[in-house]
Amino acid sequence: MLKLSRKISKSFALSLTAVTALSLILAGCGNNNNNSGNSSSPSASPSPSESASAPASESASPAESSAAPSDLKEYKLTFFLPGTPPKDEVKVETEINKYLKEKINATLDINFVDWGQWDNKMNLAIASRDPMDIIFTASWNGHSANVAKGAFLPLNDPNGKYGNLIEQYGQDILSSLPEAFLKGAKINGFNYGVPANKELAEQGGIVYRKDIADELGLTEKINAVKTIADLEPILAEVKAKKPEMTPIFMRDGENFNAHYFAKYDYLGDNTIDGVIMKDGTDTVVKSRYDQPRYLETLKITREFFQKGYINKDAATTQLGVNDALKKGDVFMVPSPLKPGKDAELASATGLSGKLAQVAMTERTVATSDTAGSMLGISSTSGDPARAMMFIDLLHSDKYLNNLINFGIEGDHYSRSGEIITPTDNTPNYSIGAAWMLGNQMINYVWNTEAPDKWDQFKAFNEGAHNSPALGFTFNAEPVKSQASVMNNTRKQYDPGLDTGSVDPSKAEEYFKKLKSNGLDDVIAEKQKQLDAFLAANK
Repeated sequence: MLKLSRKISKSFALSLTAVTALSLILAGCGNNNNNSGNSSSPSASPSPSESASAPASESASPAESSAAPSDLKEYKLTFFLPGTPPKDEVKVETEINKYLKEKINATLDINFVDWGQWDNKMNLAIASRDPMDIIFTASWNGHSANVAKGAFLPLNDPNGKYGNLIEQYGQDILSSLPEAFLKGAKINGFNYGVPANKELAEQGGIVYRKDIADELGLTEKINAVKTIADLEPILAEVKAKKPEMTPIFMRDGENFNAHYFAKYDYLGDNTIDGVIMKDGTDTVVKSRYDQPRYLETLKITREFFQKGYINKDAATTQLGVNDALKKGDVFMVPSPLKPGKDAELASATGLSGKLAQVAMTERTVATSDTAGSMLGISSTSGDPARAMMFIDLLHSDKYLNNLINFGIEGDHYSRSGEIITPTDNTPNYSIGAAWMLGNQMINYVWNTEAPDKWDQFKAFNEGAHNSPALGFTFNAEPVKSQASVMNNTRKQYDPGLDTGSVDPSKAEEYFKKLKSNGLDDVIAEKQKQLDAFLAANK
């Protein structure tokens, strides 16, 4: 059982008249992104003392809108986040807690769980009904299945046990978060997580060591890459000339069959098979096995593995992508891209100025992208209201948001306006979690990133191809038993197949097991719900 007493190691393809709700989504996204973008314009940021009396947003802080901090009983919030525990975690938490005491009379216990252990540890904690307050969750990380298990509270159910938590304690979320996110992340009419305010469009590609590519004369070739096959001669040269390096690092969930790269729309939860294609127009739900892209991708990945381009432990490694890059012996990783992803990743891995990115897929928007990074409130929380107050602060309070993301100013970074510069102590608090924590649009920008980063995010979202199912989220409740068994089967086969560690012929065996454990029921239910959604929104 997870121990809380100590730290854990850790376009529209539809016609323009198709869906009124989706039109509202896109309109809301565009309008609110304009507002969000302004938050990062160069200006003097509040000091801790200033921010304590005047939040970054114009709306009242949660404590001011409900009760003064002195009227609230002190509470310790437990926060579960995937990532490697940083050396200066306690130092930063101490500063966070001084501030939170003033704001909402709470303290925060951040439990970092290493990426390789995240799924198993959190699944055990959820099944064991461990006391937890705030948990990172995402569409690609079993969110819908966990909702069906009762892991998360509905956050906007006026008839629920705690009422509409977002309305009561999340006004800054409602005023700053583009409407697209909350609308798209709903399950059966309710939100079970608050999405991060970040990029909406999704694009797959690679991030690579530009310094090594320049040394080997490969930069021009890499920038010309369009397909997975185009990578072969590049990886071959790296293997030949830099035998100490892993040409491309892969792991379960981070490979060419990952949701961001292969463009499967799982219609709400990436752990439950039954997909349409985000970059297509067809609304017929099929197993991945029946999508031509799936077997093609397995075949070329297997070839790369057999040629020694992929790390031999890809199917079993517990190392996260960030930690793999930190080691310094990885040349390339598949990655979800956004403007400045290379610089952001470089800052988090001690490789500033040494990484670059190349896009290899179309930009798309699916409902799952709105739920690609969320903070949920556990149904075992001892104070859901206080948990929502904290999440609201992450969306509005510039000082707190940047403190939890980047550490202590003057220690872990120096700052000039909105631009921050690393110090010698930056590596001791470099959690690389900005995309998970509230409102990225109020983040400072590293000196290695574009000063107009947030304006670039807005442009990135414009003109993306929308999935034919945009606005729809599958409710797994009717087939939760089948989905649970299928997820166990997925865990058995996906790591080996998707990383090229086992022969693609195993995919047929995998598919047959899924079929025998309820795949047809799940696909039929997905199709039924999707058809009803499309018919209702013609």
